[in-house]
This record gives sequence, structure tokens and C-alpha cells, in this order.
Amino acid sequence: MSPPEQDPSLQSPPNHGSLGPGADVNLSGTEENSAPPPKKKIPIGRILFLDGFISLIVLLVAFRPQPVRAAWEQLTAFLSIQGKPVPASPAVMSEHELEHLDDFDPQRQAKLLLERAINHYDGATDQIAARVDNWRGKLNLTPEFNSMISTALNANDLRVRAAGVEIQLAAYDLDKTSDSMDSLVTRLETDNNNRPWLLWSIGLLGNRGVQPGRADDILTGYLHDSNVETRKWAVEGLAHLGTDDVIPQLLAVLHDDSSPVVRERAACSLAQSGMLSQDQRKIAIPELLKYADDPALDAQTHGWVYQALRDITAQNLSNEPAAWRNWYSAQN
Repeated sequence: MSPPEQDPSLQSPPNHGSLGPGADVNLSGTEENSAPPPKKKIPIGRILFLDGFISLIVLLVAFRPQPVRAAWEQLTAFLSIQGKPVPASPAVMSEHELEHLDDFDPQRQAKLLLERAINHYDGATDQIAARVDNWRGKLNLTPEFNSMISTALNANDLRVRAAGVEIQLAAYDLDKTSDSMDSLVTRLETDNNNRPWLLWSIGLLGNRGVQPGRADDILTGYLHDSNVETRKWAVEGLAHLGTDDVIPQLLAVLHDDSSPVVRERAACSLAQSGMLSQDQRKIAIPELLKYADDPALDAQTHGWVYQALRDITAQNLSNEPAAWRNWYSAQN
């Protein structure tokens, strides 16, 4: 899930990353009078060439089937995108990149290192940890950069997710201090318009070791707010806080919240989202097994329960409580 819309005081300068005045690009996709572009005709010479090339391949296979077929299979194997990953090069930061990092501005450093971290390059997260404090207040959350951070926050490596959290806080110009937490909590009491962003940021700060117990108490208190968006972002904040204590809270939300939007976010937070580790997520399995045939839950919530079980366990079992209980008993 992408971060909420940030505090207006922290947004990028006007027109940053925009098309600018006079651009003739239609973003709505609903322009009524625009005619579709004319179809390009393929030159007859190209068609004849392709026909001849295909005929040549057929003849070669007919007269020398084994060598040609072997070569063709090798070619198709190289072109295939199916199968296990094939390294293009060693996943290490090149000496050339490291030598020139200090020549780049903070934005370019952060983008390069985050891209390398997302692709699991050795040393990328170490470089981010060493540099992120110097980037604080110097990063612009352009749409492209926001998208990269969201990708990092959904990576399959918790260290990459942690790097995304660090860069998000640096872009928000939030120091990892109790003063920052105090400021967020104070604003939370009066600034209703920015409540999603404030709840999200409290979770991120808590995850990086800034008063995690206090963050848990604040976020838990908003799980019972009358506003659905507020409850949703309290769930997201808890998921990114990522402590053991948030698991029973997320389970309670999945079972009891009146909004399907909030219940769905709780299920996703237990299954994959946020900063919980794989071992932490497994703690939720026994309670999820109870929910699987709980008559108090509707069919939609039962579906989310089974999806969470599949995501946590990597088992592709059917939506049958007995199947899941038999599997779980066999593991213990």
C-alpha cells in the first residue's frame, strides 16, 4: 500500500514533475473529439522479407533438423522470461558507482541506492544507512521517487523495507527523536485533515526505535475512531510499527471492525504488508484458523482469512477449515 498524502507543508514545490503550461498531453483519457491515430502500414518489402526468412528456417529444419533445432531451442531459451532467475551480473555495487556517489546531490544518491537496494545489491542498504541522515530535508517526493519508496516498502526483504522507511522519514524531514514524536502526537489531536499522514508517520518513527511503546498506545487508541479513514491508517501505522504486540490488535480489527475496508487492511497487514517478519506473521496462524469457520464473520472476511493463511504459510490449500487444521497439526 502506498503512503497517505503527505502534509501540505512538506509537498514538493509547485509544478515539480508536472507537464507545465502548454503541454498538449491529454491525461483524462476522455477527450471526445480526438481521432485515433492512423494505423501504420507495413511496407510490402518487409512482409516479403519476413515470409522469406520463415521459409528459410523451415527448410533448414527440414534438411538439417538436429543442429538447427538445437540452435533454435538455445535461442528461445535465452529469450524466455519463464523459469528461475538468471543473474545478469554479480549483485554488488560497482567501484565506479561508489567512487562517484559523493559527486551526486542527495536526491540522486537516494534514488540510485534505493534502486540498488530493491534489486538486492550487496552494500546498498549499508550505504543508505550511512548517508540517510545527511539527506534529511533535502529530498523531493516526486511521483517517481514516491513510487520507488512504495516499491521498497513492499519488497520481500525486510532490510529493503527498513531502507524505505528511513528514506521516507528523511524526505518528511522527521528526525528520529522524541521531539519529533511529541510534535506528531500534538498535531494528531487537532489536525484532522492530516490525520492519515500523522498516524502513518508515528508508525514509521516507532519502527525506527523512537518510543515504540508510545506509538503503539497512540495508534491503538485510534482503532476505535468513528472515521473509517482514521481507523484504516491506524492499522497501517501499526503494521509498520512491526512489534509483536500489534498482532493481536490486527487480529481483533480483522474480526470486529465494522468496515470491510479496515478489515481488509488488517488482513493484508497480517499477511504481507508492513514491517512484521515472517516468524511474527506465523504467530497469527492459530487465531486465523479459528476465524476460518467462525459464523460471526461474513463470506468476504472468511476469504481474507484464507488468503492471509496462504500468504503467511505459502501453502495453496482450499478454503476448507479442516484442510488447514490438518496441515497445521502436521507441522506441530
